Amino acid sequence: MAESPTILVIGPRWVGDMVMAQCLFAALKEKHPNAAIDVLAPAWAAPLVKRMPEIRCQIDFPLMPGTLEFRSRRRFGRLLRGRYDMAYVLPGSWKSALIPFFARIPRRVGHLREMRYGLLTDIVPLPDAVKRRTAQAYFGLARGGTFRPPKLTVDMANQADLLARFGLGAKEFVALLPGAEFGPAKRWPSEYYAELARGMTAKGLGVALLGSKNDAEVTGEIARLAPGAVDLAGRTKLEDAIDLIAAAKLAVSNDSGLMHVAAAVDTPIVAVYGSTSPENTPPLTDRSELIWLHLSCSPCHSKVCPLGHLNCLKTLDVARVAAAADRLLEIPAAA
Repeated sequence: MAESPTILVIGPRWVGDMVMAQCLFAALKEKHPNAAIDVLAPAWAAPLVKRMPEIRCQIDFPLMPGTLEFRSRRRFGRLLRGRYDMAYVLPGSWKSALIPFFARIPRRVGHLREMRYGLLTDIVPLPDAVKRRTAQAYFGLARGGTFRPPKLTVDMANQADLLARFGLGAKEFVALLPGAEFGPAKRWPSEYYAELARGMTAKGLGVALLGSKNDAEVTGEIARLAPGAVDLAGRTKLEDAIDLIAAAKLAVSNDSGLMHVAAAVDTPIVAVYGSTSPENTPPLTDRSELIWLHLSCSPCHSKVCPLGHLNCLKTLDVARVAAAADRLLEIPAAA
């Protein structure tokens, strides 16, 4: 192995998974300090990848998710020939291993998953205990090094500009992250977030609602029910969300990509779980409170409640989340 290997990582397609992938990047840099690490990922990930000092550059993934496009993968792989010594394939699909194969990268590392014999040269065992523990699974591909929680850099100048632009710099504020791209079985109800927001306002804190344009319907409903909350869903870019969350005194979130962002910028976080489990994908920080009801039907890992009642979230009352928030905010409990 060269002293300064060039490494290509086939990255995941979800925000949270990309944040957790930094556990692998840090381990690879520890093992190969002079390595140049590039990430092949969707274009949306560029602002996130730029906040990871281990990465040299991102290569935009040219294909739509969910498509095979065999010939396009072969063509793209051929364009990368001769550029890399090693590849790490993070997604578990067969097609995800095609580009490094067609690029003729000498060492291609990944988990077996969809019987990827031949496509991978180095198959790393994936114990059942970590199959759903994404950060540990990614880190395991390095086969060595130290497990380090993700740590995203913050653009302080951009942060100051955003705080001034949206009127959030005058007082401490809480960031509410009510979206979940995966599906509604991860979303704590909007009316609960609104009640929590009203409570935060009563304590003298500002409230910012953050998310993508896909979350705008949810945040809009919360804003209508919680006057004074600043609704920023769809009004900020991903890099802006990183900097704003870093400025918040606290974040409250579903199990989502922005939850992992909050952990990676060291913002205390209350994480609410429904169809998933905090045992698998917790925010990788000591400054957190994890709220989960441990119902017999949870975790089901479904996008939509298969039983139709969503009890794992609808019976998770606001008082419980508010108490966790107060502990992280170090607000004394009412007498």
